[in-house]
Amino acid sequence: MSKHFSKPKEFEKYDFTCSKYLTSFQRKVLLKHLQDDLQPEYRRRLEIMLLADMGKSQTQICQILGCSQEMARYWIAVAQAGIAHTWNERPIGRPKTVNAEYIQRLQQLVSHNPHEYGYPFRCWTAQWLSKHLAKEFGIEISVRHMYRLLKQLGLSTKQKHSSGKQSTKDKDTAITICDLQSNSEASFDWYLI
Repeated sequence: MSKHFSKPKEFEKYDFTCSKYLTSFQRKVLLKHLQDDLQPEYRRRLEIMLLADMGKSQTQICQILGCSQEMARYWIAVAQAGIAHTWNERPIGRPKTVNAEYIQRLQQLVSHNPHEYGYPFRCWTAQWLSKHLAKEFGIEISVRHMYRLLKQLGLSTKQKHSSGKQSTKDKDTAITICDLQSNSEASFDWYLI
């Protein structure tokens, strides 16, 4: 085996005839790539799948490699699902979903009326901002995360009402108590009947 193995003794015992999850093709691919100069995170993926294929339990794998239960569980499941040969298609770490371009576009959207983008409503909601940006960028984020972004940026989906006087249009259509006519005599007579 290669000098790159973190635990060569484990892989020296590898029985190629007794495979638990991997096909011969997958096993060859993983062993070949294990000899490459890989980042430690990628190497650990390969080692987890190979150890699982050898019949090692999740606990044993974690003890041998010093990895987390979650990581071992995930890559064992990948081997069990028959997709071990796709080990390098998944990037390392959590993907960054929101970038500077996304933030800039969010700021633009909030400053414009949704009518300008063909929507029938007058003000944005976090849900509609998330949906619209998902169409544009292919990045889906939760409504809750959208609220967090808006708060971080000092933005809001709530319309700002001017604290000044109402427009004359609003005054003409508004009803106030002084507009009501007092008809206390008529209502008093009604109660007596």
